[in-house]
Amino acid sequence: MTPFLLRVLAAALFAFEVPGFELVYTEPVETTLQNADLRAPHVVWPEMIDAAKRSVDVSQFYVTPKAGGRLDATLAALERAAKRGVKVRVIAEKKMAKASEEGFAALGKIEGLELRIMDFSKIGGGITHAKYFVVDSTAAYLGSQNFDWRSLTHIHELGLRTTEPSIVAGLAAIFAHDWDAAAKVEKGETVEPLRKERGLPPEGARAYLVASPWKWDPEGVADSEAELARLLGSAKESAVVQLLDYNPLSFGTRRFYAPIDNAIRLAATRGVKVRLMVSHWNTEEPAIDHLKSLSLIPNVEIRIVTLPPSKDGYIPYSRVIHSKYLVVDGKTLWLGTSNWAGGYLDDSRNVEAVVYDEALAKRVSAIHDQLWTSSYAAPVDVAKAYPKPKK
Repeated sequence: MTPFLLRVLAAALFAFEVPGFELVYTEPVETTLQNADLRAPHVVWPEMIDAAKRSVDVSQFYVTPKAGGRLDATLAALERAAKRGVKVRVIAEKKMAKASEEGFAALGKIEGLELRIMDFSKIGGGITHAKYFVVDSTAAYLGSQNFDWRSLTHIHELGLRTTEPSIVAGLAAIFAHDWDAAAKVEKGETVEPLRKERGLPPEGARAYLVASPWKWDPEGVADSEAELARLLGSAKESAVVQLLDYNPLSFGTRRFYAPIDNAIRLAATRGVKVRLMVSHWNTEEPAIDHLKSLSLIPNVEIRIVTLPPSKDGYIPYSRVIHSKYLVVDGKTLWLGTSNWAGGYLDDSRNVEAVVYDEALAKRVSAIHDQLWTSSYAAPVDVAKAYPKPKK
């Protein structure tokens, strides 16, 4: 039996789960970042879809398959679901339509599947960046993985399969809103905000959903931006973070975006040990200048992760870390789809789960430690002139 099949068998037998949640991990191939107790999305996603009896609702940034790639199993599962009468609906972002040409064509061949292209700039001003799906309103998945063969093969990713009722219901409500909103935008109609005040998390809940932008969050869903700042503000000892990139500017406009940067600096001044890990894509100016500035704050450590190229040569938009999570004091997990930059937590559709579970938080911390101490991670160097990253 090959090492890969042994890992698949180990994950199937010993998948890391806590009540209501399974941690789902993408190991970039040709690295030393194996985690035998964590199942992969190209295994979990088809399994979830094959269990559907009534509906599968999918929201994705874009859809990029490759013949023989790991996304094929999920697309095949969607086709099987549609053939047995399951209602299958997909939302994807209009700004990524060119990148999704082959994906949209593949989805278009699935009889019974409905696809709507969302121009979220006409609603919140940003993009549909959320990556989740809901099965039968009883189970859901959210995380950093895109519907992209590279995401399932060459990129470090982390997500959650969940049956937590409040999170599943919240994602279902968001999808229902965005599904109708996509049709309104296509007709040139205005999509009015759903609320006038930011949603708050339920008191005493073990787990709950947060989303952005808050004006278009359904009732029962808390605001991502405010909750992320609050969690950082609640930290007493440690905050470990992994992101694709960190930048207190808004993408596109470079408008200064202060809420999360302020929260990190305030936590560090209280003595909280902050360990922030970002991808090598984050070395582009002016983001790298902000990283260097943040690294000068006492109690803040920043490391940049560079994965080696594939043995198959250069693959665009791959070989990068893309997971997006925060662990507070080793007890609380915030995991989802947002980059920590302006335009994501304030203007774009993103979703995150907040879970107060020490076992889950510590397992994610171990993933952080594995990468933090690996040969791929290096401390940010304030004196170094970083080259423009090749994406």
